[in-house]
Amino acid sequence: MTQGDNTSLNSFVLLRIGAHRFALPAGIVAELAPPVKLHKFPHTSSSLAGVIIRRRRILPVYDAGSLLLGKEAHGQQFYLVARCAGEGKELSAIPVSGECEMATGEILPVETGRPAHIAGTIAIGDDSVDVLDLAALIASAPGKTGGLAGAERQP
Repeated sequence: MTQGDNTSLNSFVLLRIGAHRFALPAGIVAELAPPVKLHKFPHTSSSLAGVIIRRRRILPVYDAGSLLLGKEAHGQQFYLVARCAGEGKELSAIPVSGECEMATGEILPVETGRPAHIAGTIAIGDDSVDVLDLAALIASAPGKTGGLAGAERQP
């Protein structure tokens, strides 16, 4: 194959969080799940919204709206279930607004000064869409180190 072939093109899932559009590599996305009951419990991680039960598994739900936009995203309609790189085959979920779509494109390098959770950008029509590094996004969350263990120690 030559450089001109589609070998540099990758598949992405385009998603909306609030009014903003982001992309995730399609290879880490497991499914787009309908809204189900979010189970909340005391914990010390501000990024963890709660857990959902999907296909007999308990999945942590991370509040991507507050992590990306600084506020909770309203209008959540689905849960995007994905594997976080660096965390093995463990699945996590993030609430997304509206429907998701597939796109193919070449990931462009990250500009200097961008947050660590932005892996690059892809061009979709006339728009430039940020590609998320889900593991870096979750790791960058304030209060992440407290985790669930802190909740278990509370009286």
